[in-house]
This record gives sequence, structure tokens and C-alpha cells, in this order.
Amino acid sequence: MAAPVTVYGPAISPAVARVAACLLEKDVAFQLEAVDMSKGEHKSPSFLKLQPFGQVPAFKDHLTTVFESRAICRYICDQYSDRGNQTLLGRKEDGAVGRAAIEQWVESEGQAFNPPSLAIAFQLTFAPLMGMATDMAVVEQNEAKLAKVLDVYERRLAESQYFAGDEFTLADLVHMPNTDLLVSKTGKAGLITERKNLSRWWDEVSARPSWKKVVELQSVPRPSKA
Repeated sequence: MAAPVTVYGPAISPAVARVAACLLEKDVAFQLEAVDMSKGEHKSPSFLKLQPFGQVPAFKDHLTTVFESRAICRYICDQYSDRGNQTLLGRKEDGAVGRAAIEQWVESEGQAFNPPSLAIAFQLTFAPLMGMATDMAVVEQNEAKLAKVLDVYERRLAESQYFAGDEFTLADLVHMPNTDLLVSKTGKAGLITERKNLSRWWDEVSARPSWKKVVELQSVPRPSKA
């Protein structure tokens, strides 16, 4: 029987990996539905009904469809609040203050960390896979931008074990896909590993069973169930 939750897109996509990691943390069964972007399936009329911008991932459960990976993760945490890790969006007793402490770092990831880190990953990892030339000028420009963000992160992680405090939350989870690309697939691991506190943080979060399962999913060349 098919899982009631479907995530559309390839696990190698960092945005798809972000959603998969969240579902795994929440112990919500799901299936990955292949979207062949090389054939333009993400621009097909049927897919555009799920994701109007023609990007991955798209998400569907028994209640609704959602697009944009961070919005999907928030939905998962709220809709499946009684499953798995129940503190990804903070503890109930911490109220709005606790959630805001998490949300500010989720926003920082989307606004400050994601653009330069993804630009680097695209040029050094995905462009070669697509038969495209790497633009080192773009890499250098974005590496300089990213370094400034990582310096802020380094200072923050000197103060607390995780981004939002002393518990793993969505603030950490959303950073993991692009960090993994930097460390494992771009030759730019030093951006993380040469910063003491970031390196310590990455060692801890990347050892989580949920992330190890995401890495396994990324190594499977066909749609997979989790």
C-alpha cells in the first residue's frame, strides 16, 4: 500500500532532501515520486498544478498539497505534531518566544545562507553533471558572500549547541542539505570544517539517523519509499 504522503522530486535535490529529512525526523512514512527534470516533467501541466513555479519539491498528503520546502517542513511539523521529534518547532511551554528563536534562523538560512551556498553547489556539482561549464567567477563571488554568513554562524554556535539553543530544531535541519553539498561534493569542505564550532555542529547533526537515511535515499537511482 502506498504511503499517504508523497514528495515529488529527486532526493539529490537539496530542497527535496530538506523535506525528506523533516519527514524522517517526524517518523512520517512517505514515498518519493520521480520527476524527470531533464525531460521537462517539472514544467508539465499536471506538475504545475502541484507546484505553479515548476520547481521541486511538491508535497501531497490526504489533506492538501504544499510547495516550497521550508513551508512544507513547517506544515509537516504542525500537521503531524504528535509524531516523531515533537520539538522541531520548539516546546509548547516556550510559546511564541521559543518558536521565534527557531524561525529567525530558518529565515536566515533561506535569505542569507541558501543563495550563495546553492550557487556554489550548482557550479561545482550540478553544472558538470548537466554538461555545463563551471563559472569560477561565480564560485568566488559567492564564496566571499558565504564566508560572511558562516562567520556569523560560527559566533552563534560558540554560544549554543545548535542554532536556536541546546536542542536540534528545524533551524538546524533546513541548513543540512546545502551544508552536506559543501562538505561532500564541492571540494569546499573547509568553509565548514575550518570553523571550529560549525565543524562541531556538522559532525553532530550529520550523524543523526534521519540524515543518514537521506544520504541513503540520494544514492538510490530510482524512486524510493521511506
